[in-house]
Amino acid sequence: MFRKAVITFALGTLMAGASLAADASKLILPGDITLEQADKAIDAAKAKAKEQGTLMNIAIVDAGGNLKAFARMEGAFLGSVDISIKKAKTARLFNMPTKDLGALAQVGQPLYGIEVTNDGLVVFGGGELIKDKDGVIIGAIGVSGSSVEDDMAVAQAGAAAAN
Repeated sequence: MFRKAVITFALGTLMAGASLAADASKLILPGDITLEQADKAIDAAKAKAKEQGTLMNIAIVDAGGNLKAFARMEGAFLGSVDISIKKAKTARLFNMPTKDLGALAQVGQPLYGIEVTNDGLVVFGGGELIKDKDGVIIGAIGVSGSSVEDDMAVAQAGAAAAN
């Protein structure tokens, strides 16, 4: 009897999931970055990186700080994969560019040591918020692979293109 109940529950769960998958609009949260917007941000960031002559890792997180899209340009540093993701997540978790958080995290500043929280944060430039046309934060972009200044320029280009 128990086995039959488990099988019935499992089949019901699968059927419910299949019906939701058929209508994905029921799963989209308002105020969250879409995959189309994330792709636009990545394309613009890659274009800026090519213009600079740099090789970048580019991460996009959604409004909840979860990875939405990622691109690693051929030849970009492997060590920068994690950094780009953490820059995007850091920007979203604290609703500010990582450069601004970094200024608050210096010795003697009010957030000194914050980078060791949340399973590790990145508190130098290259993480930017992505906002919709109304100024609502819908995600963030993190870029890593070159100098902090280059990373910031690429991240800013990607964030601006997402709308």
